[in-house]
Amino acid sequence: MDKPLRIVIAKPGLDGHDRGAKVVARALRDAGHEVIYTGLRRTPAQIIETVRDEDALLLGLSSLSGAHGHLFPRICETLRENNMGDVIVFGGGIIPEDDRSALFQAGVKAIFGPGTSTEEMVAFIETAVERNDAGVGSDTDWHWTGLS
Repeated sequence: MDKPLRIVIAKPGLDGHDRGAKVVARALRDAGHEVIYTGLRRTPAQIIETVRDEDALLLGLSSLSGAHGHLFPRICETLRENNMGDVIVFGGGIIPEDDRSALFQAGVKAIFGPGTSTEEMVAFIETAVERNDAGVGSDTDWHWTGLS
């Protein structure tokens, strides 16, 4: 990448475990990107506000509480409602295989589970940014494959 990307990492809902989100934030910073970590227990509205205020191109969501099935789609929907459909959303945490299809349909472009390498996340980001149609508002139906 020629210039650093602005990436927000957020913990939606009541999930109080943020070690993974902090590891991801640090890895993306080490890869040369500008990363804004929202902290714990953020509402979808707070997350969208941060993405807008920070002019972020990517949004990483982390969930270990099981609320991903409600919160991730709500955040994607709210991005579209606020004319922010170009934001690329990716998620991580404890997200069962059976739940992933619905998240992809909602607009999430990648799900990273435990054990995913930081190199794989950086490769996803570079690939997603190279695609100009990658945001939650795009009509293309693609998602990152080769996930751990």
